[in-house]
Amino acid sequence: MFKGHPKGLYVDFFSNMVERFGFYTMMAILVLFLQAKFGLPADDAGIIYAIFYFSIYALALLGGFIADRTQNYKGTIMVGQIVMFLGYALLFVPGMGLVFTLVGLFTIAFGNGLFKGNLQALVGQMYDNEKYGKLRDSAFSVFYMGINIGAFFAPSAARAIRTWWLTTNGYGYDPDLPSLCHRLIDGKLAETETLQTLADKATLSGQTVTDLTQFAHEYIQVFSTGYNYAFGIAAVAMVISLLIYIGFKKHLPDRRKMVLQDASIIQMPWAQEKKRLIALGLVFLVVIFFWMSFHQNGLTLTLFARDYTDKEVSPFTFIFFYLPALLSLIGIIIGIVMLVRKQMKALMRVVGALLIVAGGFLLWYFYSGFGPENTIEPETFQQFNPILIVFLTPIVVGIFAWQRKRNREPSTPRKIGTGMILAAVGFILMIFASYSLVSPIDLGGNPSPDRVSPYWLMGTYFILTVAELYLSPMGLSFVSKVSPPRFQGLMQGGWLAATALGNALLFVGSSLWVRLEVWQVWSVFVICCLLSAAFIFSIMKRLESATK
Repeated sequence: MFKGHPKGLYVDFFSNMVERFGFYTMMAILVLFLQAKFGLPADDAGIIYAIFYFSIYALALLGGFIADRTQNYKGTIMVGQIVMFLGYALLFVPGMGLVFTLVGLFTIAFGNGLFKGNLQALVGQMYDNEKYGKLRDSAFSVFYMGINIGAFFAPSAARAIRTWWLTTNGYGYDPDLPSLCHRLIDGKLAETETLQTLADKATLSGQTVTDLTQFAHEYIQVFSTGYNYAFGIAAVAMVISLLIYIGFKKHLPDRRKMVLQDASIIQMPWAQEKKRLIALGLVFLVVIFFWMSFHQNGLTLTLFARDYTDKEVSPFTFIFFYLPALLSLIGIIIGIVMLVRKQMKALMRVVGALLIVAGGFLLWYFYSGFGPENTIEPETFQQFNPILIVFLTPIVVGIFAWQRKRNREPSTPRKIGTGMILAAVGFILMIFASYSLVSPIDLGGNPSPDRVSPYWLMGTYFILTVAELYLSPMGLSFVSKVSPPRFQGLMQGGWLAATALGNALLFVGSSLWVRLEVWQVWSVFVICCLLSAAFIFSIMKRLESATK
């Protein structure tokens, strides 16, 4: 995977992978924490989520500006890691109010602004070297895979910590309980029969709950504290990321030193810079609507998983939601690939056979311990996107390589446009899944009487992942290739700022969620993605000329 690449790619890959593990641990549960802890309705929680996601990426413009002005990309990145750790540490403290939580979130956003875009700029700077220039697209695909390896384990880590804390305090998990508990405390629960049933079931001692108000206060406190401790995982991950970075940053390019030796490396005629900046601006405009749609995975798609998807599944389906079983299945698949590939050496074939045997035994062991019905949790759905990124990246890169050999590889802008079309297809699938469901406003806060198979969401995540592979790593590569040398940090920040604007519009999803039929919500995203695709194909010649 790293063959032929500079050693600095290892540093960026692993430092970013660990940091993203912590970040997505937090993002997997952020909306659920805000609602469980503070009793916020979906649209208010969605606004906070959208503003935070906006800040995470918008502040990359500031971070890129600082790095470009000082040419000290490596120092700016390190400061960002330290600031992010402080933000996660604030969220780790249980029992704090909403204002304290918002301060912690802003601290994380500021640190991320210093870190993320400039780390991407460093990746691009390594491939400005003619020796590695042809590997730029594959380098960003590998870099992007690292992000998603970290993100894959994040939802399960968050779920495990929360569930452990609930169990330690004598409670079981139920996604419907926090909302019902808040409604009881606020005097808005007309009937308590459903709450009584769920409360009795969630009390592991088996005793009947006699004081529902006391139960409501205690359950909310324990439930939300479990999420606080899950935020602590992100703080630990940030420390590990920092240690990796400090220990091996000597392998990364030192742009400040290079500029002092030869200032001409960042000089380019303004006419050429202007042409490139316009092309970048047009791409940034398009991706706003992709991220507004795609990042619904942590918002409306998670709400759909919680409110409209089956809470209990068969043993076979549970394999995909129980991390040890899923890893065993992954081991079997990797073993089969190692066994059947022609270019594999005999030793690697033996390793593949051992993986098949060991993975098969573990999968059987876990499967035999499953019950006839097994509870799944809404945040766990978010693990499908990163694991699919890891598995599908080699396939997509292989398709591009196959097309390249035949001089038929699409240009980077065409790949981005194709990604927008695929994203629309993913949300069309959700329309079919949701067409007959009762809207959230008609439910009035009660659990939905109708739930659908989790395979609808799983299928949507598959399609959205393919769309992401056509758009996001290719977009990073496009930015690094087209950015004028003196604006590399700022333009990576611009890509992230476009992402930020898309994230700022995430509230559109949560606002529509409480006003429209469920299928109508997904229709809005289909329209946005198709209009964006039409726009990017209409300016294709201009974009392609900027890369030459």
